[in-house]
Amino acid sequence: MGQQIHWFPGHMSKALNEVENKVKLVDVIIELFDARAPMSSINGNLEKLTTNKKKLIVLTKIDLADPEQTKKWLEELKKKYDSVIALDLKKNGAEAILSKAVVELGKDKWAKEMAKGMKPQPIRAMIIGIPNVGKSSLINRLAKRKAAGVQNKPGYTRGEQWIKVNKDFLLLDTPGILPMNYENPKKAANLALIGAIREEILPNERLGEMLLAFLKERYPNSLMARFDVADITDRIAVLNQIAERRKIVNSVGKNDLLRAESLLLKEFKDGLLGNITLEWYES
Repeated sequence: MGQQIHWFPGHMSKALNEVENKVKLVDVIIELFDARAPMSSINGNLEKLTTNKKKLIVLTKIDLADPEQTKKWLEELKKKYDSVIALDLKKNGAEAILSKAVVELGKDKWAKEMAKGMKPQPIRAMIIGIPNVGKSSLINRLAKRKAAGVQNKPGYTRGEQWIKVNKDFLLLDTPGILPMNYENPKKAANLALIGAIREEILPNERLGEMLLAFLKERYPNSLMARFDVADITDRIAVLNQIAERRKIVNSVGKNDLLRAESLLLKEFKDGLLGNITLEWYES
């Protein structure tokens, strides 16, 4: 599996161009990483486009990730980025934590405006990230489920849509979520496992192999609670046990290993196997 994985639909390329055009309008970039695979969440194309902007990294899906690993990744990412926070987007208060972090990054801008005798203007931000990382959910929450409306703001490029989050913070109505080109097959597999890219680009058999090998090394007891499977050494044996436990059979009454594998991958993706981080921080 040494070949590169290429999956870059035309509309994604168009959206990348849109980000490039809009990035000059904002003061702060909010980039979302999935806490289960922070390094795989980095989109090299987006990093290049946003190099000169203040950046807030938000680790999402922390309710699904290994809390010890999330702590380690927070510390590591803080060495590279202006600001890094971890958010559970399902919990109340997530918006307040994010707004506070954005305002902190915008204080320099306000100081410059006041030094020129201007009234400090709201901080303009844009959210970016790979698919299925929580971008749409966060935008909708910040926009109070769009109840605040989307408005044209005088003084900005005509036609640009800004959401007023609060008096200090405006959010640019951002382009579609962007994936990357998957030059690293391991990263591609991580992204397929967490649902950031379509599983079809890698066969379920390969994803199942990789997941079980990883779980055996890092989370050897992860299949006990859901499937009562103690030994995860042999993939076929594991799938047979899952099929038996869940009564997954084909039309002739035999264990349906394809459906058992699909179930294993889905339950991992949905966080039903416990708090698992695919990329462990290695110091």
